[in-house]
Amino acid sequence: MLAKGLNRFLFRYFPPPAFLMAPSYGLDISDQSLKFVQLIPTRDGIQVVRYGERKIPPGVIESGKIKNLPRLQEILLSLRKEGIRFVRVSLPEEQVYLFPMRLEKAGLKNMREGIELALEEHVPMPAKEAIFDYDLVHEDDRSLEVEVAAASSTTIENYISVFRNCFISVQSLELEAQAIARAVIKKGDRNTYLIVDFGQTRTGIFIASRGVVVFTSTLDIGGVSLNAAIAKSFGVNPEEAERLKMEYGLRRNAPNKEIFPVLLNSVSVLRDEIVKHFLYWNTHQDEEGKTREPVKKIIFCGGDANLIGLSDYISQSMKMPVELANVWTNISPTDKHVPEISMRESLGFATAIGLALGDFDYD
Repeated sequence: MLAKGLNRFLFRYFPPPAFLMAPSYGLDISDQSLKFVQLIPTRDGIQVVRYGERKIPPGVIESGKIKNLPRLQEILLSLRKEGIRFVRVSLPEEQVYLFPMRLEKAGLKNMREGIELALEEHVPMPAKEAIFDYDLVHEDDRSLEVEVAAASSTTIENYISVFRNCFISVQSLELEAQAIARAVIKKGDRNTYLIVDFGQTRTGIFIASRGVVVFTSTLDIGGVSLNAAIAKSFGVNPEEAERLKMEYGLRRNAPNKEIFPVLLNSVSVLRDEIVKHFLYWNTHQDEEGKTREPVKKIIFCGGDANLIGLSDYISQSMKMPVELANVWTNISPTDKHVPEISMRESLGFATAIGLALGDFDYD
């Protein structure tokens, strides 16, 4: 959702060159890595042409904030040398405020001005220091329901400047959750889904309904914390902990049965957070006082979503359908074209794929 607003911001204040329609990449930036994907249209549908990952050293980006500008520029310059010139970039949930707002039509002359007047009630910053935009979710005779996304202008300008310094044009800055939703939900599907992005250092939990991300939350639990728990319990190094985690996972009857309770301690915290947001959505009314459409299913993506037994455990605990994401759902059918990225590896590229799909009128 934020892509639309930030796109307008970019085009207003940083006009693109005339040749902006050149091929672009989806670029997913996290605290630990950059992942990129390039898509192209073919007769058989959209296909992956190129993808890759670059590690980011600790301290360069923290919770989505750029802390070491020169070091990040070095990494981006290496991508520029490889021919990457135009990118669609993700913004982490920690740096974006997402909230619903209801505007009464009586006396309303301009929607943007109406939102701006009430903005400081929803975000911890002066309205003049925020960049925001909105999507119209519902309209009746008396009011408008909008979903608003806002971010600090400093954060946005920091991201734009680092790419400009590397001679890479930013075509859009977009909420990470919306990019993932574009990748894993079939285009045109207006059902409600709870999506869990289980990454290395954090987990994003968000709800997408009617094609729009309407709620996001971030939890400081990820694959690294699971590795740390194993390393501490068994006295092994991080590399061996990673191997044990992926080999045995959440299997009660695995040869190494001691792994299960160690992982369960951390995964149960994740489950509790999912349950909390699931119940809140299904039991609370929307801004109009109406019952919300219930969550149809839970979708897992992210590099550590591959943990053996994770989806089964969440499904059994919540008595809900849980599945691993199919990031190719809006790309060419796999029976006609087998992507170079394996299905297992693809879960970690959901954000980058969703960003790249923005070039194909998927908003």
